[in-house]
Amino acid sequence: MIQRGIASFGLDSGHCPPWLFERMVKLGREMMYVLVAEYGPDEFVKRIADPAWFQSLGTVLAFDWNASGLTTILTAALKEAIRGHERDFGIVIAGGKGKTSRKTPDEIMAWGERLALPEDRTKKLVYNSKMSAKVDSALVQDGFQLYHHAFFFSRRGAWAVVQQGMNADRGTARRYHWHSEDVNDLVSDPHSGISSPITMKTVLDLSAAKSDKSREISTELVHAGYATLMKDIRLLRKYSSRLSQMAKFRNGQGEQLTLLNLETREFKYHPVMHEDFAKSKYLEKILAKVTDDPPESYERLLATEGVGAKTVRALALVGEIIYGAAPSYEDPARYSFAHGGKDATPYPVDRRTYDHTIAMLGNAVRKTRLPLADKKKALHRLGGDHGMI
Repeated sequence: MIQRGIASFGLDSGHCPPWLFERMVKLGREMMYVLVAEYGPDEFVKRIADPAWFQSLGTVLAFDWNASGLTTILTAALKEAIRGHERDFGIVIAGGKGKTSRKTPDEIMAWGERLALPEDRTKKLVYNSKMSAKVDSALVQDGFQLYHHAFFFSRRGAWAVVQQGMNADRGTARRYHWHSEDVNDLVSDPHSGISSPITMKTVLDLSAAKSDKSREISTELVHAGYATLMKDIRLLRKYSSRLSQMAKFRNGQGEQLTLLNLETREFKYHPVMHEDFAKSKYLEKILAKVTDDPPESYERLLATEGVGAKTVRALALVGEIIYGAAPSYEDPARYSFAHGGKDATPYPVDRRTYDHTIAMLGNAVRKTRLPLADKKKALHRLGGDHGMI
């Protein structure tokens, strides 16, 4: 199976030239006609959820293979390519970069009405869109701020998310892919595959299966009531005065962490991430809100308005120090490329997957109605040394 999940790229600046974007729209439309006719709308949505396939499609359409702009420009080009023909393709593309990403729920609702989709299905699509953004911004605390969110869905209900975050300090971007077929639990290992050339030394990943106990304790904490939860918070404040010494250090790449040494607990470290949650009045307000009407699950807790990275981080810290429920601190991204490396680093090339990706896109290029010269250029980009990641 082709890897799906997360990919990281250099952070771009500047704009895509109009002439290039116009060509990407034209070729993208032709490619989509062939791919949807050949494999169906659901399969196209599934492929979009694959970072290797998505990256390869962007390369075929002539964008730089390793640039962060590929995500935003490719998504915009495909959205423009099917504009006015969504019913013909059986596919809708909502959202995009910056302010456009915040319009995603409204776009999904509008298309639900136009396509006469059942209201409950449309609302579920909106919910999945919002939750994927919340998970990757609040549960996966990897230092990448989301700035792009696109939601692809078919008339039959298959959906995929392509969203991207930036780390300005490192000058890199990280892309997150979701697919409806692979998501069994929105808050537990929702990414079905991961591909990234860099990893962060320490990431608080509350979406990992290893964080199951932490999520469970967090849910119990809000059910215990505000008084009980704040008692634990005050206990942490008391402990803070007895910490042996907070040793601030850098991991060699500019990330600030705090090392806490507690004498009575097996506790190694916890990312504080630029604020002292114990003194946050806004956090106390949110905790009062969720304890007053406690959600039935961690997913519903995360879905609560106002609950974000700081809230779940605070609950995780309480759960770890007071109750010993340590979350995962491993970066969910892995140092790997989509198809492996010729020297077996980080793993041997998956030739079957590699060949299948090339063959599928190559076949689509050949079947387009483009001039022969344009087809040859697209095939060269697909098969050239720089044509695949």
